[in-house]
Amino acid sequence: MNQHYSQGVNTKQAHKAIPEGYYEEEQGLKGFFGPVSHLIRKEPSTRWTKIEGPLKPRLFDLVELPKNESQQRLLYNNQINISWRWTDKKNPGELFAERSADGDLIMFCHQGSGDIFSEYGHLSYRRGHYIVIPKCVTYAVSPAEKSNFLVIENLGSHYEEPDRGIVGRHAIYDENALARPQLETQSKMMKDQGHEIKEVQVKHQNEITKFYYAVEVFDVLGWKGDLYPYTLHVDDMMPLMSHRAHLPPSAHSTFVARDFIVCTFLPRPLESDKDALKVPFYHQNIDYDEVLFYHDGDFFSRDNLHAGMMSFHPAGFPHGPHPKAVKNIDKKTHTDEYAVMIDTRWPLLRDSALENVEQKDYWQSWQK
Repeated sequence: MNQHYSQGVNTKQAHKAIPEGYYEEEQGLKGFFGPVSHLIRKEPSTRWTKIEGPLKPRLFDLVELPKNESQQRLLYNNQINISWRWTDKKNPGELFAERSADGDLIMFCHQGSGDIFSEYGHLSYRRGHYIVIPKCVTYAVSPAEKSNFLVIENLGSHYEEPDRGIVGRHAIYDENALARPQLETQSKMMKDQGHEIKEVQVKHQNEITKFYYAVEVFDVLGWKGDLYPYTLHVDDMMPLMSHRAHLPPSAHSTFVARDFIVCTFLPRPLESDKDALKVPFYHQNIDYDEVLFYHDGDFFSRDNLHAGMMSFHPAGFPHGPHPKAVKNIDKKTHTDEYAVMIDTRWPLLRDSALENVEQKDYWQSWQK
C-alpha cells in the first residue's frame, strides 16, 4: 500500500471546503473501505459530450414492465440475481409455497401489503418492508392486495448484519426492530383465509420443480434456533449522520453478502457546515457496479425521476449528482427519499427485458 501523498490544490477533509468553482472526485477501492484519493478538478468529472459503446450510465423505468403474475430478472451474475416481482391476492386453493435452493432472498416491498407464511410461522409485510428468507426455507406470499417486490437473491453466500464498528450494535437498526415469525397464529390465519397449501415450487439452478403433497405442508409444531425468516421496515431504521461532512454510501449499509452489499437511503437532515458538500460526491467506486432503486420521495441527487425507477452505474467511469441537484441543494435542509442501493463486487449483466424500459438519453442528464 502506498503512503498518503498530495500535490497541488487540496483540502484538509474529504467533501469539505472544496475551492469555489472547482469539483472534487473520489477514486477508491474496496467499496469506500480501501485506498482512496480525492482529485480537485476544474470541471465535473461527468462532463462527457458523447459516449460510443456499451459502458455508460443507464436508467430503467421498472413501472413499465408487465404487471402480470411473474418474476422478471433484471440484473445478474454468478453471485446475485436482482428481480422484479408482482404477486396478486390468491383465492382459497390457489396459494402455493416456494423455496429457493439457489440462495438467500431479500424481498423489498415496493407496493402492497399482506402475509408471509412459512415453516417457522407468520410474518406480515407492508410497503417499505425488507423480507429476509434464508436459503431452502419454504414460504408462501399471501397478498392482501396486489404486491410488488424488488427481489435480491444471494447466490454465493448468506446475508449478515453490517459491521457497526465504533457506533455500536444498536446503530442503524436495533435487533428488536427485526420481526420474528409467529408460529402460534399461523394456522388460524391460514384457515381464516381459506388456504391449505399442498404445492411447493422449488427453484434450483434457475429451474422450477413442483412438489405436490396430500396434506398441508406447513405442519411444524415448534422450533428453536437462530436461522429463520424475518422482516425489517424502513421506519425502524436510523440513518447514520454527520452534521459536518457528507458520509459515504457505505454508512447506510443494511445487509452484507460476500460479493455485494445492500444499503438503504432514508430521509435525514443535510450537513449544516457552510463548507460541507451536501450532495453525493462525484466518485468512482472502482471495484463495484452500483444499482440504485428509487422507492419513494424526492430524489435530490437526480432529476426527472419517479418511484419505481432503477439506475445502473457499472464500474469504469465517474458519476455523481446532476447539475440541477447541485443548483437546488442550498434550498433544502433535509433529504426526502427512500432508495435501495446494491453494490456488487463483480460486473452485472443486463437481462434483455430491460431493453424495452431503458431511458436511452439518461447518459445526457449530466449535461447542463
